[in-house]
Amino acid sequence: MLASTSELLNTARRNAYAIGAFNVYNLEGVKAVIDAAEALQSPAMLQLHPSALKYGKSPLVALCMEAARKSSVPIAVHLDHSTSEKDIHLALAAGIKSIMADGSPLSYEQNLIFTREMTELSHANGAVVEAEIGRISGTEDGLTIEEKAAKMTDPVEAVEFIAATKVDFLAVTIGNVHGKYFSEPKLDFPRLAKIRASVSVPLVLHGASGLPESMINQSIKLGVSKFNVNTEVRDAYMDVLKTSNSLSDPDLLEVMEKAIAAMRSVIAGKLQLFGSARKAYLHQSPYAEGFTANSVSKKQETGGSNEKPGGSNRVYTDKTCLRRLKKTGRLKPLLHRQNLPPQVEENRAVEIENRAVETRFTQTLTCLRRLKKTGRLK
Repeated sequence: MLASTSELLNTARRNAYAIGAFNVYNLEGVKAVIDAAEALQSPAMLQLHPSALKYGKSPLVALCMEAARKSSVPIAVHLDHSTSEKDIHLALAAGIKSIMADGSPLSYEQNLIFTREMTELSHANGAVVEAEIGRISGTEDGLTIEEKAAKMTDPVEAVEFIAATKVDFLAVTIGNVHGKYFSEPKLDFPRLAKIRASVSVPLVLHGASGLPESMINQSIKLGVSKFNVNTEVRDAYMDVLKTSNSLSDPDLLEVMEKAIAAMRSVIAGKLQLFGSARKAYLHQSPYAEGFTANSVSKKQETGGSNEKPGGSNRVYTDKTCLRRLKKTGRLKPLLHRQNLPPQVEENRAVEIENRAVETRFTQTLTCLRRLKKTGRLK
């Protein structure tokens, strides 16, 4: 299903795991992400770097959007690291509802102005926005930032920046780098803790390729809800192409299948590392109904989240729904109709309550129908 980035990140944050966002450039990359996510029943994100957008244009966007819609698990489509208003217009026109407005190459003041303008544009088109303050060193898709030019995210600036721009997510710089780590990674976790304590939006960490499990786990504990992965997946693809050159008569489709398998293996490992495997059931997030331009406009008016209680997109967890079902007496008859023995019935009710599955339905009856339809009370 085509998912909302906001729902993915907020649900992941509530349930202590993170969403893997993988840069894709072609059909093989898209298939690798979708296949890995479906095999592990995990949410995921397809990301397009501006260089990929320039290469594939709207047909590549359409490929990602359709693949997300046809997927059996929640998949969001995101424009990554866009420093160009033109590219953002193109992505929005092509239907992307998740944008990174990247003003980090600019001064803080110019970054704020650019991000605020792009956030207003994106919100007006029903899209959510990720931004970055500080600057990440390393190399990605031909863009290299020297270590001396990198700048850590300042927690005080983060508060001011979010208040002024109304961005939905913040990418932080705490020692992470784009591309490969040529020495042992050193992340500033005390800085991350200060940022998390200071701001309410979900946090994003770029440069997840090469980070050890301990750092990934600590980042999630301190509030990171999205990891960007590019280098390791791209290297897996390129390695297959390089080894295929030595074959006397390589078959193109066989080479592509091997490339997909190689990328899928890397992606699957990351999904498990980020803790999102077998978490697809937690997400109920179709774009068309839940994240309209009207709801974004309401957020702009209130300066708050699209998902506040009492709003048009009021969020209920299944824990809340369960209480309502019990209170109205509709839970027990439903479970009896599933022919479950008493002990199984009790265990299932506890399981539902403990999972606190996120839903987005404003009436208990609607919530009940959804739970039945998705089979989570069986």
